[in-house]
Amino acid sequence: MKKRENYLPYGLHWINNKDILAVNQVLKSDWISNGPAIAKFEKKLADYIGTKYAVAVNSGTAALELSAKACGVEKGTRIITSPLSFVASANAALLNQADVDFADIDKESFNIDPGEIEKKITEKTKAIIPVHFAGQCCQMNEIEKIAKSNNVAIIEDAAHALGAKFQGKKAGSFGKAGCFSFHPVKHITSGEGGAITVNNEEIYKKILMLRNHGIDRDAKKRFGKNGDYAYDVKELSRNFRISDIGCALALSQFSRIETFLKRREEIAKTYNKAFEGLDGIKTPKTMQGIKHAWHLYCVLVKNRDKLFKFLRGQNIGVNVHYIPIYRHSLYQKKYNLNPKDFPNTEYVFKRILSLPIFPKMVEDDVNYVIAKVKEGLKEVK
Repeated sequence: MKKRENYLPYGLHWINNKDILAVNQVLKSDWISNGPAIAKFEKKLADYIGTKYAVAVNSGTAALELSAKACGVEKGTRIITSPLSFVASANAALLNQADVDFADIDKESFNIDPGEIEKKITEKTKAIIPVHFAGQCCQMNEIEKIAKSNNVAIIEDAAHALGAKFQGKKAGSFGKAGCFSFHPVKHITSGEGGAITVNNEEIYKKILMLRNHGIDRDAKKRFGKNGDYAYDVKELSRNFRISDIGCALALSQFSRIETFLKRREEIAKTYNKAFEGLDGIKTPKTMQGIKHAWHLYCVLVKNRDKLFKFLRGQNIGVNVHYIPIYRHSLYQKKYNLNPKDFPNTEYVFKRILSLPIFPKMVEDDVNYVIAKVKEGLKEVK
């Protein structure tokens, strides 16, 4: 098959005219920050996930940092999370002056192994951050049992998992907090942004305060005709606010979430069928009782780096998710962990490859990826 002229990324947003109109309406209004679009989006998200509350923030990273702080992660405490993740999940500990312990993953699901979590629990463990890798929920029934028996909070990293389910219950509704990202490659986008889903009122109120410099009163109570200038700063925090512009975009995108999820699943099924039984490639396995959200489509392949270069050369934006966190310089200097202590993570890391998957892909795009992967497997054998 002839090489395509334009580059096909592994993920891409899809903005339509309704999205643009929604943003324009906010731009013409009195509130482009701290306004009604934020509250509308928060209610929509909470209703969708099945929690009492949601708090929109300026990134998924902010969601993790704030959730950890609100759940008592601080100096002298530790969190347990997966090493096969974007660094934000572990940084949630360090940014709160806490420490992190990594629990090895399961080779089939690429998710954190509950058995490995149990091995890492100590009296200093304050929270577990399970990462729903690629859009597949972790084994939350087992993780909930571990958390409950050890009086440890669960903070879900659901950045990949909007719309995913475990035994009929949505990702983001299991823990003390559920953290989402609305980066442009995610299921819906706000440009940059994130959110926290919460059931506990005390944690919800604390996150609201921490979102805005630790101030005890929101903008609506301080500005306008009936506003009062007085406020108090209760805790040290930063500006984690999101704009109404971003929330208007996310709210508009939310109207197509089921369409987006369905298209992602269709592409994943097409890939699965095309690569089934093919030598040199292993397709992702969806575990029992789980509805996968397919943020990523990750295969395991031989000669990964050679295949990566071949496919990039064919204008296919394959990627590697992720370099294990303990391999990064920051974590090497701080903890000096031995990769051999994480055999499953190392096994997966050396083979994993993310193929393009996003709703705007047409059949020609999907077929091109399939053809070039097959060609590449023969090329790098």
